[in-house]
Amino acid sequence: QKDPSEALVIAVTTRAIFNLEEEHKLYLQKGKEEYARHQQANQDKPLPPGTAFAFIQAAQYVNEKILESNPAEKDLFDILVLSNNSPESGTRIINSAKHYGLEISKFCFVSDEDSTQYLKSHGVKLFLSADRTDVCNALRRGVSSALVFQQEVQAPSTPLRVVFDGDAVLFSSETDQIFQEQGLEGAVQYERAMEAVPMGEGPLKAFAMHLGKICKKFNQEKSPIRTYLVTARSGRDMGIRAIKTLREWGLSIDEAFFMDGAPKGPILAQIQPHIFFDDSLHNIQGAQDMGVPSAWVP
Repeated sequence: QKDPSEALVIAVTTRAIFNLEEEHKLYLQKGKEEYARHQQANQDKPLPPGTAFAFIQAAQYVNEKILESNPAEKDLFDILVLSNNSPESGTRIINSAKHYGLEISKFCFVSDEDSTQYLKSHGVKLFLSADRTDVCNALRRGVSSALVFQQEVQAPSTPLRVVFDGDAVLFSSETDQIFQEQGLEGAVQYERAMEAVPMGEGPLKAFAMHLGKICKKFNQEKSPIRTYLVTARSGRDMGIRAIKTLREWGLSIDEAFFMDGAPKGPILAQIQPHIFFDDSLHNIQGAQDMGVPSAWVP
């Protein structure tokens, strides 16, 4: 039994975990009742996997490895589905999860326009949705959140691999703002002056910290989780502050790539992450072009 007070609770919407693009079009064109009829008529037909599907599968693999070493462990990944489907049309969602052997602890079928109001009461540490309004509402509520774009993704093998961008994702957007106002030279000067001062926390810091806590249950060679920092920062001028900030937080990252503005797509294709978080739609597009499951942090 997972304990939500200790677990790393991840909430996903149905369109994040399954490919419901055709059904969503039907909903937009014909309305809720026609959509519900379609879902009920197809309740025994499994939905195809969506963008976040492989990420959730890999999280389940991590749970298996944790429980192998300690069957009493409660600090596990705990997955819940948050959906605007009615309970009647939700049957297909539950059946699809069972079909794929997904261990989802809770299904919440909510008719309210803003379903994100329930995230805090479930102790959610990360929320993945295919709806931009959902994501913005969740971020306003202080929940780490990102927008997934539906795409065809290859299911990467284990271990679970998570890639974070730096500024405005793991770290605050302070240096990004200086860059917008004063250009690269201004940002570099600011970073040099602030080198000894840790950066503020970004919207995904809390999730990354809990992920790091789970990583510490394993020695690095046998860990079922790999974490990466892939940032547009240059290592020479702006890398030291990033490394010092991670050290100050006590957050260990397995590998870090300081790209100095170069495209991230090729390195992401090499890493083959289960999910890549970035605040730049340009970088998200580059990742998607490489078939990498991507999530945008607005």
